Amino acid sequence: MITYQDAPLPKFGNYSTLGIGKPGEIVVLSGQLGADADGNFPTSDGVEQVKATFDNLGVALAAAGLGFEHVIGFRTYLVGREMVPDFMKGRMEKFPEIYPSGVYPPNTLLIIGGLVEEAARVEIEALAVRPAAS
Repeated sequence: MITYQDAPLPKFGNYSTLGIGKPGEIVVLSGQLGADADGNFPTSDGVEQVKATFDNLGVALAAAGLGFEHVIGFRTYLVGREMVPDFMKGRMEKFPEIYPSGVYPPNTLLIIGGLVEEAARVEIEALAVRPAAS
């Protein structure tokens, strides 16, 4: 991912203002929730749901032969403004593992009234770019 140093700096968390994918196929990941493989939410804790959601994104990326380094943007949906601190904490706990360089993709954050499952507190979708064949 290429980022521009002269782009506006993020004001509300750890993310890049923009990202530009290198040539290759675009891969769109639908919104992932913090549920396990059986569709159960092992916890109602917001921080843990955020971390589980990133884990599920990792599984989806791996299925496409990609990793988090291929992600050029996230769109995050949180149920209620009270989820923002849990999201920030969960992301700060997870990002050093998935982005050891400290360079994060852009993220758009939306506050919504609910998700497809009542127990879901967060949903994150991603846009990634598959590297061009050499």
